[in-house]
Amino acid sequence: MKRGSTLFLKIAVILIGIPVLALYFFLVPEIASFAAELYPDFSYMKHLVILDFYATAIPFYFALYQAFKLLSYIDKNKAFSELSVKALKNIKYCAITISSLFVVGMPLFYIMAEIDDAPGIILIGLVMIFASMVIAVFAAVLQRLLQEAIHIKSENDLTV
Repeated sequence: MKRGSTLFLKIAVILIGIPVLALYFFLVPEIASFAAELYPDFSYMKHLVILDFYATAIPFYFALYQAFKLLSYIDKNKAFSELSVKALKNIKYCAITISSLFVVGMPLFYIMAEIDDAPGIILIGLVMIFASMVIAVFAAVLQRLLQEAIHIKSENDLTV
């Protein structure tokens, strides 16, 4: 396969990571400060919000790295290999981790929404949870399909 055939997808992966990084640098501290203003009695609220968001950044960027590796495997004609299955498996686990971290952080979002009377905060949290779970299910399906394709390919190689 030509090296540039997945160039567009690699650029898309990079372009997904850059705005999210900007959001983590600029928006997360603002959200944490807002939470601290809502609850001046709970000084740790700001740190919990920052911890929850930054903890989700680690699996997010690891999943982007795995997607980049998967595209590199496709470029090297190693799409039907155990390396690709492993990359999809890692993406699935990252998506589950992100969803789990947002579920853990939902009480914080609920408390913020309750005081500020803004139910949209809860909806944003739910969208993040369900989007991560959709990605996890999609990666699991692709992983299973790829494993079956590898199995069929190995059977065909043995019969020839």
